[in-house]
Amino acid sequence: MSNRRDKEKSKVFTRRALLLAGGQAGLMSVLAGRLYYLQVIQSDEYTMMANENRMNIRLLAPLRGRILDRFGVEVASNRQNYQVVLIPEQTKSVEETLDRLSGLVPVPEMDRERVLNEVKRKRGFVPIPVMENLTWNEFARINVHSPELPGVQMEVGETRDYPFGEVFAHVVGYVGAVSEKDLQKLEPDPLLELPGFRIGKNGIEKYYDLALRGTAGTSRVEANAYGRVIRELSRQEGTAGDDLVLTIDAELQKFATRRLNNESAAAVVMDIHSGDILSLVSVPGFDPNSFTTGISSREWKTLVSNPKRPLGNKAVAGQYPPGSTFKMVVALAALEAGVISPENTVFCGGYTDLGKHRFHCWKRGGHGKVNLRESIEQSCDIYFYEIAAKVGVDRIAEMAHRFGLGDKLGIDLLGERKGLMPTRDWKLAVHGVPWQKGETYNVGIGQGFVLSTPLQLAVMTARLANGGKAVTPRLVRRDGGVDHGVSDAEQAPDMGISKSSLQAVLHGMYDVMHGRLGTGRGAKPKDVDWEMAGKSGTAQVRRISKKERQTGVLKSHEKPWEERDHALFVAYAPYDEPRYAVSVIVEHGGSGSKVAAPLATALLEETMRLDPVRRPGRGQFAHTHEDKEDGNA
Repeated sequence: MSNRRDKEKSKVFTRRALLLAGGQAGLMSVLAGRLYYLQVIQSDEYTMMANENRMNIRLLAPLRGRILDRFGVEVASNRQNYQVVLIPEQTKSVEETLDRLSGLVPVPEMDRERVLNEVKRKRGFVPIPVMENLTWNEFARINVHSPELPGVQMEVGETRDYPFGEVFAHVVGYVGAVSEKDLQKLEPDPLLELPGFRIGKNGIEKYYDLALRGTAGTSRVEANAYGRVIRELSRQEGTAGDDLVLTIDAELQKFATRRLNNESAAAVVMDIHSGDILSLVSVPGFDPNSFTTGISSREWKTLVSNPKRPLGNKAVAGQYPPGSTFKMVVALAALEAGVISPENTVFCGGYTDLGKHRFHCWKRGGHGKVNLRESIEQSCDIYFYEIAAKVGVDRIAEMAHRFGLGDKLGIDLLGERKGLMPTRDWKLAVHGVPWQKGETYNVGIGQGFVLSTPLQLAVMTARLANGGKAVTPRLVRRDGGVDHGVSDAEQAPDMGISKSSLQAVLHGMYDVMHGRLGTGRGAKPKDVDWEMAGKSGTAQVRRISKKERQTGVLKSHEKPWEERDHALFVAYAPYDEPRYAVSVIVEHGGSGSKVAAPLATALLEETMRLDPVRRPGRGQFAHTHEDKEDGNA
């Protein structure tokens, strides 16, 4: 009995063992199948995922494109930026290392606090910038003492450089760090996320930022699980941004800035045939390098508190009454409408009455009987009150728009203002009251609601001088800066103004400089073999009261600066073969003929001396021309 029981127990144990062994074999088969699936079938996928964890692709910032003047002179370039960075894990005491560094090169307290805060937030192997834009002597001094500065590393990068400083500040602009607002406004670009990457913030730098920015390169690196870079596996440099060639002549730009110095003023010099802006100046200016390297709060406060507004570009964004420089437009509107002829005369006794209001001429005793040419020469206000009333404000406005007034001209700069050219409908829509005849009188002498920019006045003068062609201004040259000899004026649309009307006005502008009673005769160029034509303007910033006229109007120098009239002048040269136009405005400068006219003459004299349109260029920036035997174009 006992043996039988033992045999039965043995059979039961054997079956259970077999079942258990079978189950284990089944589980092992499933595990083996899963392993085979993961290691063989999905091997490539997991290998790729592992490599992606090990390999990182990092963006490399491209070199920003240069900005050159019309002859290839660099006005915005890139220079070496000597930097100091600190790797916290390589030093026992960050504060002690910073103390030693300060003994060699002063470390601003603000930078010191920033570094210490970043050490707390970042991993120990992440480099932390300490200082940048060091001089070569500072860079060398730190390098010599590098064994005494654990954790300190020297790096050489690139930073934007503006060698002309404030001379090109309002044209070229500057670059700055990417802000949160920039990230929201700009098109998505991985470059914008790079630490220290800079984009255009103003001027040409901003207008052509994408072209100047270039495309990123890549660096393929091996990193561990903590993100520490072990080695660089491959590197592909980015594509540098495009170089831009401006129409501006750096020599003329320097001269204009120097000549207008100590004023609150703007000037524009323009080629009347191509539309090239040869000089565009707004003073006072600022140093764009300060914005690139980090402007101090003290310097910023000085700039924004300056009443002469150095940060604003007066040449394209300053809006001023054009004063008597507008009289040519009024004359053309009247001539083309047939309401006057050049021979028609008006008697100027010093004032004219309209109802209960008296409108004065700038000359107290009046000019007597004057025709169109004489009225422009002597800038007679009474003459233009009369013809403005005859032609009406709407036809004056239509003519003004033909000459670029009251409209944006599409210059290659952001922030351009369009000025204002009022009409009857405009006043009713904006002010809700009808237009008055006295307001037409004010428009006739470029006052009242009329506003213009110095750029618009230069374009107006260019279109007068080139025979009525609607040439448009430009700051950047086409085709890499090469001039193919075809002028834009030849392609620009004709404005449809009769040659006789234009000549009548241009003769008056000639007499302004060369006539016996011309308002600009005191500023005409001397010892030159060419002549110029121009027109002065003095724009009131406040109305002269009746009491002031009775007691005597204060002279300009007796008034507070902000109450003085604006001084304006427009001109072109040479008179017989026009090529260059200029406009100048001096804020609160007083008399246009005494203050602005000499500046305009000086600019034209220097422009004619340099002759940037015909002057031979260098290399790819050379003009297409045939040199004469004497070597001059």
